[in-house]
Amino acid sequence: MDKKIKVIIDGKEFFANENQTILEVARENGIRIPFLCFHPDLEIKANCRICVVEIKGEKELQTSCSIKVKNGMEILTNSPRVRRARKFNLELLFSQHKKECSKCFWYLNCRLLNLAKTHNVKITRFVDRKRNRKIYKFGPIIFDGKKCIDCQNCFEVCPVKYLEIKNKGPEIEVFPSPKKNKECIYCGQCIVHCSVGAIQEENDLKRIENFLQRKNKVMVAQFAPSIRTTIGEGFDFSYGKDLTEKITAGLKKIGFNFVFDTAVGADFTTVAEAEELIERLKTGKHLPMFTSCCPAWVNFVEFYQPKLIPHLTTVRSPHIILGGVIKNYFAKKEKINLKNIIVVSIMPCTAKKYEIKRKELKIKGISPVDYVLTTRELIQLFKKHKIDLKNINPEKPDLPLGFPTGAGVIYGSSGGVMESALRTVYQKLTQQPLTKINFEKVRGMDGVKTATININGKEIKVGVVNDLKNIKTILEEIKNNPESFHYLEVMACRGGCVGGGGQPLPVDDKIRKARSSGLYQIDEQREIRLAHENPVVKDFYQFASKEIIRSITQTKYSSKKKTRIKILRKI
Repeated sequence: MDKKIKVIIDGKEFFANENQTILEVARENGIRIPFLCFHPDLEIKANCRICVVEIKGEKELQTSCSIKVKNGMEILTNSPRVRRARKFNLELLFSQHKKECSKCFWYLNCRLLNLAKTHNVKITRFVDRKRNRKIYKFGPIIFDGKKCIDCQNCFEVCPVKYLEIKNKGPEIEVFPSPKKNKECIYCGQCIVHCSVGAIQEENDLKRIENFLQRKNKVMVAQFAPSIRTTIGEGFDFSYGKDLTEKITAGLKKIGFNFVFDTAVGADFTTVAEAEELIERLKTGKHLPMFTSCCPAWVNFVEFYQPKLIPHLTTVRSPHIILGGVIKNYFAKKEKINLKNIIVVSIMPCTAKKYEIKRKELKIKGISPVDYVLTTRELIQLFKKHKIDLKNINPEKPDLPLGFPTGAGVIYGSSGGVMESALRTVYQKLTQQPLTKINFEKVRGMDGVKTATININGKEIKVGVVNDLKNIKTILEEIKNNPESFHYLEVMACRGGCVGGGGQPLPVDDKIRKARSSGLYQIDEQREIRLAHENPVVKDFYQFASKEIIRSITQTKYSSKKKTRIKILRKI
């Protein structure tokens, strides 16, 4: 147990652990010390110098994020000297940051802008020294070098080190790697951890709004499992609050004709994936089987680990399957001309914007999903159209694709895909009802989670990789012992989709856990908690032909080459 020590902050005594930083102690005790580059997911770099404090006995101001407390330490967090230093540092930071506030997703909650107002900063005091830096576009990710303040968070968090750094001191520059052996996987974690909005996803709001105004278009929205417990953060709801019916009402109000739940697509994915796992367990071929519903993970395999391609499940991701069901089942049932239907997926993920453009996902030349909006984009859209989720009257998603099982909902959390599949695999192999439906060992925030499930006397070894940076551990284990696992879930983002690259900001593990907890609470309350018992899934498998089922649920993968980095004039 850490030794408790006493520190004095702004004249008040506090007890702290001796391994804590000044910033950590201050945050625990409700003392506000501003910061930009600090993020609890990352190593301390102390680059922005906004969190400086005055320590008795020290000549120079110190960065509170990097200095650990000592017994008897006396700290001032808001002295005149501290305020002058912060103001000057902020003015220097604005010389590195091009001001385009109205176009930034941080605009309504921007720490940099709020600090400028609090400290009465003249944001144009110094000339923009990065005005000649480039704007890069790679896939759906846009990185504006004119706005970068060199905090280096993006560089540190990138799981494949696609972002690189050149030069030192005032000439330091972050940029996308031109090397042929480096490719972005579009996970969007650089966006999540960027302190000033220099990195953003490609924005599709104008395209969607144009379609919403055209009366000849049938607009269909579907929203991912995790969205229901994250979007509320943009409207001052508590973390993890289930807003399924509020989201539906908002989407209807801005003009969508139908609103479906992608968690139903997750039920389809579970059934197809369980069948494939059962078949592989019987034949012993291409084990372990890896999940493939995370497009950033698939991108990683296709570029960095093509030898693993046969191990990926051939099952499509939930929103792609549901898009196929909408266009090849629902549209025909409702007699909607395919030329007039536009399917928009609301996703927690920036890589989904890339996924929908994959040619191998087309069905008879038609893409299942036309556009992807991130959670952040939907928040922007709602606020632009004055949709207040606090006061809007709730509406249920539309039949027949609006009512998922609990198994479909937990897809949004790390371990959820695995647990959903195990529920179905166990029951299909044993032909017995599950006495314990929860698989607790695959839940939680650990980087690698493992479990052994006994099914009909056979031990099934499973694993969950939470955050792509942890994949190396699993790959090494498989290399040393090919029989160490039968089935593996991999999610590129920490916490799974609840921590996705398109989710509301800011985020940390406490927030991720609350978002996940909300999903598991929904699962617990559902009358149907097994994907294969979803009535619409049962109906589809009973009446659709094998050819249609295969075309909607299955796909293929191939090794990929590096994509071109584009240079933009403006965003």
